[in-house]
Amino acid sequence: MADHKTPPSEMIRVPTALIPAVRQLSKLHREGHTIALQQGLEELISKFDSNIDIDVAKGEKSIKQLELKLETKLDAMTKKLELIERAISSNRYNSQPKQRRQANPYQLSPVELLALPPENLAPRLGLSPSSLAPSREKLTTKEFISWTRNRDPRGIGWEWNAKDGLYHPVK
Repeated sequence: MADHKTPPSEMIRVPTALIPAVRQLSKLHREGHTIALQQGLEELISKFDSNIDIDVAKGEKSIKQLELKLETKLDAMTKKLELIERAISSNRYNSQPKQRRQANPYQLSPVELLALPPENLAPRLGLSPSSLAPSREKLTTKEFISWTRNRDPRGIGWEWNAKDGLYHPVK
């Protein structure tokens, strides 16, 4: 016994602007309104090609020509739309390059660090205030600056000033 199933309908991509017209033409086709379908197709194509002159009465051959012409026009439109979508997504139409925003727009110049007392510098270096002085005393000035630079989160070296009792940043 042969299987006489209706072949599945073909799906084609249609530009969004044409969806209502294609739905209406599909409905006419399903309902068997051949002449109305042909007229609808002629109207749709004439919106794209004002030089068209289709004689609906010629029959099957003109319908095939109409179909081919409509498919050609729709394919061309679809390709153009895809090119436009790709261009937009790649920002080719964006004439001005995107500017990077600063995290804090009010911070225009780098912040200058001030001298710190031992109780403020120690936590910055991950130490207790009581352990900072012994480290300073056992190292030379250059070694201490290097040691603090390695421990500082921003890589800044610190130098002790005995006159004011503060640690000063060294660049």
